[in-house]
Amino acid sequence: MTQLGSVIKPKTKRSKRFLESRVPKLTEDVKSAMIMKGGNTSQTVTQALKDIYSLKKPSAVLYKKKNITRPFEDSTSLEFFSKKSDCSLFLFGSHNKKRPNNLIFGRLFDFHVLDMFELGIEKYVSLSEIKTSKCPEGTKPMLVFAGEAFDADSEHKRLKSLLIDFFRGPTVPAVRLAGLEHVLHFTALDGKIFMRSYRCLLKKSGCRTPRIELDEIGPSFDFVLRRTHLASDDFYKLAHKQPRALKPKKKKNISHDAFGTRFGRVHMQKQDLSKLHTRKMKGLRKRKAAVTAEEQEGQPLKVAKVEG
Repeated sequence: MTQLGSVIKPKTKRSKRFLESRVPKLTEDVKSAMIMKGGNTSQTVTQALKDIYSLKKPSAVLYKKKNITRPFEDSTSLEFFSKKSDCSLFLFGSHNKKRPNNLIFGRLFDFHVLDMFELGIEKYVSLSEIKTSKCPEGTKPMLVFAGEAFDADSEHKRLKSLLIDFFRGPTVPAVRLAGLEHVLHFTALDGKIFMRSYRCLLKKSGCRTPRIELDEIGPSFDFVLRRTHLASDDFYKLAHKQPRALKPKKKKNISHDAFGTRFGRVHMQKQDLSKLHTRKMKGLRKRKAAVTAEEQEGQPLKVAKVEG
């Protein structure tokens, strides 16, 4: 915080902790999402926001009051709430005659809108309608993407990246087999995006590896892609920039082939083969006569004295 060029220092320990939590870090915290509804919403949109909030908890903030804003026309209010709640992801729900049952997924960088995707709900089944046991709150989901569009189309590639950012959960060093409970499946087909949520059940298979069954737990969405807002190449590149401390150090003279085999080149000094220790064999021993001849050749000649 600055005032006329001078830095305002925190006066209490609470304000000091608050400012330290907002300072940039090498390893950032889990991305939080703010979930809000517009000035006019339907029952479908309201329930959909609650269901996605339950999937995103505890890294989410649900705003209950209506916010009269249009993100594609003016994003200043979203950037204000992002800075206030320290959230880099958002989900905005609205409903009107031109675009009924509308959801806008988006993300921000440095409190500025980076990407936005407007998805219309064509078919929806809520969590409460599917009467099965649910996954515990905060379970890290497994994300599965199917469809050629996620790999071929540029807009679907960016949408895939946004959905991974939104639902990926915390970064963990290891995951136990029993912790793989929740599966989120996204399918891109014929211009539509189908989102399904499953619970992973581990059954007995008679061997060490269990048999896996998927039980749908909801919510279930059939989306249609309406409008998009993509960041410029320079801004998108800046958002992906990593600090030097996190970049892996390059190792010289190491390469990998197509199969992942690691090859290394070792540089050694020139060896003196005369000092090379080899296996001693009886047949390689030198004879005594040859040894004495070599010694005599190396000795100086002796001159005999002649008496006159």
